[in-house]
Formats: sequence, structure tokens, C-alpha cells
Amino acid sequence: MSRIPLWAILTPGEPARLESHVRDALMSDADEKEPSFEVISGSGRYHAIVGTDLRDVGAELQIAEDLSLQFEEPVYSINRATDPWLVMSFRNGLGEVEDVGPEALAKSLGCPLPGADTTSERSARTPLLTVALLEGVTAEEARRTLEEDHGEPLPAGRYHFKDTPRGLVLSGGIGGMNFADIILSERLPHATVYAVTASPRLDIFFVIRMRGGEGIEQFARPPQDFPPYQIANEVKGENSPERILAALGIPAEWFQNG
Repeated sequence: MSRIPLWAILTPGEPARLESHVRDALMSDADEKEPSFEVISGSGRYHAIVGTDLRDVGAELQIAEDLSLQFEEPVYSINRATDPWLVMSFRNGLGEVEDVGPEALAKSLGCPLPGADTTSERSARTPLLTVALLEGVTAEEARRTLEEDHGEPLPAGRYHFKDTPRGLVLSGGIGGMNFADIILSERLPHATVYAVTASPRLDIFFVIRMRGGEGIEQFARPPQDFPPYQIANEVKGENSPERILAALGIPAEWFQNG
């Protein structure tokens, strides 16, 4: 499993039953392979369920909500694919956003997340940010598509759109990216999307190339133990974070400023 899971659930329960519950929740009739997740037994009553598949991001909310109906203790969901990270607690099916770091929460419950020991204190305090290049898409087309998906006009500053010779550069404004890159990839299947998630100093840096909402390959620094997609050793012919961003036309400052 990846050292930095994209999503996680912290919950009481019996590990084997939790594994069965999550597998059933993530599987669909169209799936041809087993869902990519792992149940990590904790030292106490809580256990961690972690996953790295981009397609499953968001499912942790419904799973945590369902599990919370089975236990008196709260069930927590963690989404690290968003900026900022989203941590929620669920009690009797009702969710509430928590202002707490994922690693600190998991450690306090006796079920540390994979990679927590290797994550620096600075990185733990600083959310990863996501900026995407969408080749073959304009700002006007992306804005219209997102408004159709939201069902209402986008508020000012909701996203940052920038048309460039390479395509549209998109970042989250108020509320973060919130899966806009994935939504646009699904709704605009002609587009090639490079979703870059990184820390301000670029010491955590990965790029997922998508088409039609599906991840094709991933470049990661540091490398992941079990990457969810085919490993890419370079992006646009480059293999350092700074040069990859330059090749994609994404300013490095966007990760520092949010």
C-alpha cells in the first residue's frame, strides 16, 4: 500500500468484517478487479482502512457514514486528495468536519497511517495542494462544465482558471480543488489531464495523468511502495519536480500560495 494513502477511514470493528464491508461498498458490477485498499489493525479498538485508488476517493464518506450507524464511537473519514485535507467524524450517520491533522488523529486512536513516521512535522502541518493542466480545454469550457455539474454558477474565486499555450491551468480557490480535475476529466474525455499534488517545497510531489476520469500513470517523489497506476519515470521528458512544472506550464509559486 502507498506510504501516503489518498483516503482513509478510522473505525472500531472487527478487521475481517470491516474488510468485507469496504470491499462490497467499493465493488460494482462493472469492476473487473478487486478494489485497492488495506485494513490495518490498530493497537486498540480502532483500525485504519486506507486506499490509494483515485477512483475510490469520496467513497470513504459514505462508508464512514454507514459504519457510524453500527458503533457508539465516532467513525472518521480522511481525504488527502483534496486541498486542504478533509477530516470528518460521523456519529449515527451525521457528519461533521474536524479541525485536526490526519496523522495526529490516527495516532491518538492507536492506528497510525502508513508513512506517518516518515512525514516531516512541516509536511504534517502543511496541506498538499493540487494544480492541474488540462490539455485541449479552455477556461470557458471548464467553467461551464463545472457549473453544470454544481447545478449553479460558480462563486467568485471558487477556482482559479488560466488559459496557457499548453492548455488550461486550474487550481482550487475557496474550498480547494475538491475533485474538479477528476470531474472535468470525466466530463471532457478528449482532454488529457495532469493533476499535480505537491507540498510547498516540492519534497512531496506526484503527478497523475488522466483521461476520461481514469488514472493512466503516476510519477511520484518519493516513490510509492505500491503505486495505484503504472509508474512513470518522467513527465513530458522531465524527471525533477521543478522541470516538470515548467514543462506543464504550472508556476511553482501556486503551491506556495495555495
